[in-house]
Amino acid sequence: MTYLLAAAAGLLLLGFIANGLMRGKRGTEREALAARRADAYIVTIRRGGAHPDLADMTDTELRDLLISGARNFRIQTERRIQVLIGAAGIGFLAAIVVGTMEGVRGFGIAIVVAAVAVYGINEFMSRRIRAPLERLGLDPERLRVE
Repeated sequence: MTYLLAAAAGLLLLGFIANGLMRGKRGTEREALAARRADAYIVTIRRGGAHPDLADMTDTELRDLLISGARNFRIQTERRIQVLIGAAGIGFLAAIVVGTMEGVRGFGIAIVVAAVAVYGINEFMSRRIRAPLERLGLDPERLRVE
């Protein structure tokens, strides 16, 4: 059993090291893709009737706005996922506690309540993340870089 735990810890450490080494390459590729999407979106904004504030900006200002908006959108989306995972874990642990006291029916009810709460948190955070870009008339999905 001890060897199994040590092997799992070693594999976990190896995974963290590999992830850290690959982060720089993925970040560079992601930034290049965000810049290309920003340039394409600038052409779309110039061609169509856009928000008046966007139409008055120079291409450099607009590119900076779009790239920083895409970066902020990605960071806030990652933060949202972390919050949702934490909320789901807390909900599951709470359901286990309720299940030990009330049985299977209590566990089921607690899981449903936790799922509804996590769904509400997801919707609230998703709308809050999109709001700054939508206020300017920008489509957040066009700036998404996976």
